[in-house]
Amino acid sequence: MLSFFKNRSKKNVICSPCNGKVVPVTEVPDPTFSEKIIGDGMAVIPSDGMIYAPADGEITAVFDTLHAFAMTTVNGAEILIHVGLETVSLKGEPFTSHISVGDKVKKGDLMMEVDLDKIKESGMNTITPVLVANTADYSEIKLIRNGEVLHGDQVLELS
Repeated sequence: MLSFFKNRSKKNVICSPCNGKVVPVTEVPDPTFSEKIIGDGMAVIPSDGMIYAPADGEITAVFDTLHAFAMTTVNGAEILIHVGLETVSLKGEPFTSHISVGDKVKKGDLMMEVDLDKIKESGMNTITPVLVANTADYSEIKLIRNGEVLHGDQVLELS
């Protein structure tokens, strides 16, 4: 019952974690993401390799291969950020993480640097899904902005 009030107490907004072009998650060329198997959300085609916190919260997972991480926002949204497609196979090479499990982050904190050229040279797509893993906790996950964005721009509204 408390989570019901928590999600209603103020606007629950997720911002873009990077500069680039926001697209609907349904446009990600991987069915795991486009069919919303892991969760609903959006994706960013990054224009640079800097990944920032999309909201205030706590880091709950950092994959060993550094290609993905999860966080829980202060408003209770469980966010998964997956940098590129099939990038797990790069075994962490193009990624420099600045976060660890348990870290508290503020919106806009630098969390990761990524060498996008290395990902592209490996023949992989740099599109970066940003998913709400606890989608069932919300009646609506709405893309409120698409197209070109800067990190920190509001892109998803959860209600």
